[in-house]
Amino acid sequence: MVVNHLSPTESVHVSIEDLSAPSRSVLQRIRRFTPYFGTLPAIWLMVALSAVVGAATEPMIPALLKPLLDRGFQRGEIEIWEVPASLLLLFGVRGLAGYLSQIGLTRITQHGLQLMRQAMFAKILAAELRLFAQQSSSALSNTVVYEVQTGASMLVNAMLSLTRNGLTLLALTAYLFYLNWKLTLIVAAIFPAVAWVMKVLTRRVHKLTQANQEATDELAYVVEENVLAHRDIRLYAAQATQAERFERLSESLRHLAMKSTVAGAAMTPMTQMLAAVALSAVISVALVQSASSGTSVGGFVAFVTAMLMIIAPVRQLSELSSPITRGLVSLERALALIEHTPDESSGHFATARAAGLLSFSKLLVQYPSAQNPALAIDALTIHPGETVALVGASGSGKTTLINVLTRFVDIGSGQVTLDGHELREWQLPALRAQFSLVSQQVVMINDSIAANVALGLPLDKHNATQLSGGQRQRLAIARALYKDAPILILDEATSALDTESERSVQEALDRLMINRTTLVIAHRLSTVHHADRIVVLDHGRIAEMGNHAELIQHDGLYARLYRLGLHDAV
Repeated sequence: MVVNHLSPTESVHVSIEDLSAPSRSVLQRIRRFTPYFGTLPAIWLMVALSAVVGAATEPMIPALLKPLLDRGFQRGEIEIWEVPASLLLLFGVRGLAGYLSQIGLTRITQHGLQLMRQAMFAKILAAELRLFAQQSSSALSNTVVYEVQTGASMLVNAMLSLTRNGLTLLALTAYLFYLNWKLTLIVAAIFPAVAWVMKVLTRRVHKLTQANQEATDELAYVVEENVLAHRDIRLYAAQATQAERFERLSESLRHLAMKSTVAGAAMTPMTQMLAAVALSAVISVALVQSASSGTSVGGFVAFVTAMLMIIAPVRQLSELSSPITRGLVSLERALALIEHTPDESSGHFATARAAGLLSFSKLLVQYPSAQNPALAIDALTIHPGETVALVGASGSGKTTLINVLTRFVDIGSGQVTLDGHELREWQLPALRAQFSLVSQQVVMINDSIAANVALGLPLDKHNATQLSGGQRQRLAIARALYKDAPILILDEATSALDTESERSVQEALDRLMINRTTLVIAHRLSTVHHADRIVVLDHGRIAEMGNHAELIQHDGLYARLYRLGLHDAV
């Protein structure tokens, strides 16, 4: 039986095609973000009312022209002050409505972004470890920080534009019907054609946007690799190869960006040509009507002005397909992380401090890509307060055994218990609280030394990421001391120290190991001489077990390695 975990060499791409499939309507897809962007109903109401007021002012501009031309210039029936007063009031109301809608929309966007980012980060902290094999750190960072920002801004602004221009279109159309319903039918004839153009091009933009995001992730991953491995790349003169790799991916991204832009930009001229056809027909028919029925100059000018004003919202509505599609794809990637990434499984048992009794029974761990088991232990018991050293060649299963205990790897079959409770029965935070780890690979957060020791205390800054290897290892030991867990794991804890420093640190470790169950992974035999037991692993199985003297006397694998002086192999 295989473990529910991917080996570090495997990489699986997660697609959100099923989440953003065209089978869902745009409205259905937008509704999925209600828990994040729909939590401020009062502000949404203010934005909606502002959009309605702003749209209602649009027909008033041509409406003012009609009496001005029909009565103001010809008969002098309008007072001079009425025209500037009306214009100032109209544009004042219009400006205030736009201001309130913009402020409200920004508040909605930022609040929704905060909620979504918190949900994504919480998912990263609780997700199954396969997530980090499926997606690179650059892809996850890009999704959490940049994609949601861009996607939310594009989508919310597009929705505001959709509402404002849609209402404006309705208001102007209603006014046109009021002025001349026959001419208005000509204008309305362009709407189905515009809708068809938007539908066809939207599908293409959607596919190109997804491909663009995938290409962006690949390019970001290349940059991340080259930043992390900058020394090796320079040492082995691999700059040309990496530059060629970067150029190839950059060219692919450029090509996709151009195709996406071409698809999105095609909407505007096509809709403008349709609008121009309608406008030409309207003007021709209006001139014929004016000659035969005596339509007033003010009425004709008001109609043509409203007709010209209707082109702007039609054009802007036709351009919304691209930002809505791109915004949805970006936010749906974030939603995929939140909703479709399983959390680590956790049990219900918890205790403040375990005694430290560990038991392994018929344990089998096998990675999906491996032919042989990574770990196969029939029986092993580690008693409270006992110090057990794990030795063996690289790949023998030492690290896998430690990862099983902390449930960074789930077992395929068999049983592992802590204080008589199977590991799956434990609540994960409670289980991991029982372990302190001093590893040969010390990870530092970009914060003060004190914060690194305590992992999060907001204390005075002293950048711990600038420490040397030996200083980092001392800090890791201090971190284990601070945690004061009942089970201590030492993974070559003194490997980065010189002989004198190692002696003093080893004395501190000896005091730390008192009354604690201790597991020691060692490459140098000098660090395991005094262990209560030494477990020798070979290809995932226990080859030998005993103390140093017993294993030397047994003259097996441990003794051979010791005599050959292959300290770096054990």
